Amino acid sequence: MGVAPPPSEQRRAELTDFLRQRRARVSPEQAGLERVGRRRTPGLRREEVAQLAGVGLSWYTWLEQGRDIRPSAQVLDALARALELDVGERAHLFHLARVELPLPTRGYSDSPPPELAALVDELAPHPAYLLGPRTDVLAWNRGATAMLGTPTAAPDGLPNMLWWLFTRPGPRSPQIDETARNTLARFRGEQARRIGDPDFAALIDALELESAMFRELWPEHEVLTGQLGTKTIEHPELGTLRLRHLQSVPTEHPDLRLTQFTPVDAATRAALARI
Repeated sequence: MGVAPPPSEQRRAELTDFLRQRRARVSPEQAGLERVGRRRTPGLRREEVAQLAGVGLSWYTWLEQGRDIRPSAQVLDALARALELDVGERAHLFHLARVELPLPTRGYSDSPPPELAALVDELAPHPAYLLGPRTDVLAWNRGATAMLGTPTAAPDGLPNMLWWLFTRPGPRSPQIDETARNTLARFRGEQARRIGDPDFAALIDALELESAMFRELWPEHEVLTGQLGTKTIEHPELGTLRLRHLQSVPTEHPDLRLTQFTPVDAATRAALARI
C-alpha cells in the first residue's frame, strides 16, 4: 500500500488558519480552565490547547505554524476534543492533515435514524430504501416493495440486501446478477474499512456456503463506491419501468446509504403513481 503524500504548503496553510480560528472560538471557561492573566486575543492559548490534548507545546506550535510534521489519528482526535469540534469540523481537520479518518468507535446500528426512516417513507410512490454498512436494510418504502419485492433476512435475522440478491429463489435475470455484483462491490469497500468485524465475517461465511455466484465473485476484489445511472425494469404488473437511480451518503450519518429512484418518462411516472 502506498503512503499518502505529505500535505502541500497550501494545505498546511489551511490547517494553520483552521486551528487558529477554532482555538480562538473556545474560551478557557468552556474548556474547564481557569482564566489567568490578561489575554491579547480571545479563546485558548496554545499552551492550553496542548495541555488539553496531552501533547507538547512545541509540537503543537509547529503544527499550528504549518511545519511539515505528521500527526497521528489519536493526536488529531485529542485536538478535536480540545477544540470542541463537531463531526464535520473533525473530518475537516483530518482531511487537512492528510490522515485517514478513523471509524466510529460506537459501531453501527441495525435500526434507522427516525428522520431518515420518515424520509424514505415520504419518497413513495418513488422507490427508496436505506442500507447500513453491511447492506442491512434499515428502511424500505412501499414503492420499493412494489417494484423490487421484500428483502429476506440473513441467517442472523436482519433483512439484508446482499443476502437477498445472492440467495433469492427462482430464475435469475442478467439485471439481478448485475445488481448483485454492484452491491457486492460496494460492500467490499465497506468491508475493507472493517476487517475483523465479526458481523461482516459472519455474513461473508454464510454467503460462501450458500451462493456459488458469491464464491466466484468474492476473490475478484471488485470495489465500487458510487451509484448513479439509469435502470430499465420489466415488471410483471407495472410494465416497463425506466428509472434514474442514485445512492447517496447522508451527511449526518456517513455510514448509511440512501438509494432512491425517479421516473425517466411519463409512462413510468404513471405506473409508479398507481402503487
